[in-house]
Amino acid sequence: MRQQLPIEIMKKAVKGISYIAHPLRLQILEYLDVNGSSSVSTITKALKEEQIIVSQSLRKMRDAKLVKTNRRGIFIYYSINEEYPASIFTCLRRLYGYMTDDFQYLQDRYKVQLPTDYTIMAANRIKLFANYEKMRILEFLTLYGNANVSEIISGIDSEQIKVSQYLKRLKEDGFVTRTKQGRYVIYNITKGIHKTCIECIHKRYEKLKNKEDF
Repeated sequence: MRQQLPIEIMKKAVKGISYIAHPLRLQILEYLDVNGSSSVSTITKALKEEQIIVSQSLRKMRDAKLVKTNRRGIFIYYSINEEYPASIFTCLRRLYGYMTDDFQYLQDRYKVQLPTDYTIMAANRIKLFANYEKMRILEFLTLYGNANVSEIISGIDSEQIKVSQYLKRLKEDGFVTRTKQGRYVIYNITKGIHKTCIECIHKRYEKLKNKEDF
């Protein structure tokens, strides 16, 4: 049976997810994932954004170690720093391909850029669950299936008031459903970007020989 991620690994995953939960940052990262190392001006033209805004976003992502830089003459080129952000896009493309029956997005050998409106929607949805407690709840439901509040509290080692509050928000945002079974309220995770991200994070972690490289 698959195990929950260690606390520090989940905290690192949440930090990475929270940084990409921003429409422009997610678009920049995806552009770099598809097109490889690129200059600020190239990214700016491709995304049709103001250069100063793109530069600010790149600086924040470099500080967060999501991108790295390489100077070539007078130009600075940016690229994705590690596999982890790129693996998120692989999962998002597959999800989009299944949702739309567009099979070009299901071929891992080829990277096809996602529609801008979908990328923006994905960033805004990710922002809603980019929180340690929320992701622990979603992870528990992904790994172990339907559960009541007591089981979730025990499973993620948290307080009842926190779990109840976060379950309420997750339900309002469409990430979980709840049904009544006798005197118990049972929660279940829905399909979508939230579940895809949890599964993708686990796949990334499980593939690593040295788990500290996550």
